[in-house]
Amino acid sequence: MPGTVDEDRSQLAPRAEPPAITRADDDRAAPSNAPVRIGLLLPLRSETLGAAAESLRAGFMAAWERDRDNITVTVLETGDVPQDILSVYAHALQNQDIVVGPLSRAAVATVAASPLVSKPTIALNYPEGYGQQGAASLPPQMVAIGLSIEEEARQAAQWAAAEQPDGAALVLTTSTAWQRRVAAAFAGQWQRLSRPVQTIELSAPDGYLSDHELVQLRARLRQTPPALLFSAMGADQTRQLRLALASVMTTEPTNPIFSTADALPAPPPAATDQFSSLPIYGTSALNPGRVNNFPTQDLDGVRLLDLPWQVQRDHPAVMVYPRQLQTGVGSADMARLYALGIDAFRVAREIGRQPAGRFHLDGVTGKLTIDFGQGPSSFERIEQSAVYQNGAPLPVTQP
Repeated sequence: MPGTVDEDRSQLAPRAEPPAITRADDDRAAPSNAPVRIGLLLPLRSETLGAAAESLRAGFMAAWERDRDNITVTVLETGDVPQDILSVYAHALQNQDIVVGPLSRAAVATVAASPLVSKPTIALNYPEGYGQQGAASLPPQMVAIGLSIEEEARQAAQWAAAEQPDGAALVLTTSTAWQRRVAAAFAGQWQRLSRPVQTIELSAPDGYLSDHELVQLRARLRQTPPALLFSAMGADQTRQLRLALASVMTTEPTNPIFSTADALPAPPPAATDQFSSLPIYGTSALNPGRVNNFPTQDLDGVRLLDLPWQVQRDHPAVMVYPRQLQTGVGSADMARLYALGIDAFRVAREIGRQPAGRFHLDGVTGKLTIDFGQGPSSFERIEQSAVYQNGAPLPVTQP
């Protein structure tokens, strides 16, 4: 089956265990060892989300395999129709102690807006607009732990501000909807830090950044250099940007210039001095994983945030779980969902053992802080900082 967990455990550290979960001093009552029934609610019948749901299911079950003690897991399949999701969720509440899911934004919003949420529910995404001013809060018995690229952008702003204490940020994006959201998240956080920021939206016909606009961008950077650039784009377009900044190009847009689709020879040092020290920050979208023939060495020096699962193979929790055998375009995103499945099980297990309180988890998706069962729930994920070196993103410590 697609997404089946790789059962070769030879790569696991001998007798290694995931990092311990820690609780606040006032929440350290002895955890219960009573049986816990977990329902995993996923759109496995969905044509659009089926593959993503299968990757998450595989990660969840891999984590359960490591710790089955008094825990049963029932996989609950749904499609995309809201009524189907609500019906399966309502049935799960009758037979399960905890529900993990649903997965899509729309499905989470449907469940959150219903009067059904009466047992611990660990949503795997966020409803549209969640966390923004005026948005509805989640029911007290629901906590959302989804992967958020917008939250990555806000964390990137915090990191960039710590490393570059003075100066403005220039945000680069295209008209793609998700890139605009990422750009807005970074810019909003940068402004909350009382720092100046400007956003430039570049044209990208057929996925390639406009040569004409890249020439204009170089001229702008030469006249008013910012302290840093933030790329809201993906790996390939950010690579095009790096090549444009490092190349010898005329400053006259009417003259012929290189095509960013082509490989470029190394420019003379004098041509790159002007931009070589300009830091570039981004999100996990800059890490496509091990995609064949993608020249990631062109991204050397670029800073990004990603999951420990993707950039920190020696992390104590990462080492103890098997990996899926996935290759090709999109495999990095499937791997991140697999990792989310692992942490979703670990969060559900802790809530099942001790349903009220605040705890911390050094997870495969980041350092997690969860407050649940004491009024409105809260969740925070701090992802791993990394810098491209020799064609691979390597973890670094933030200042």
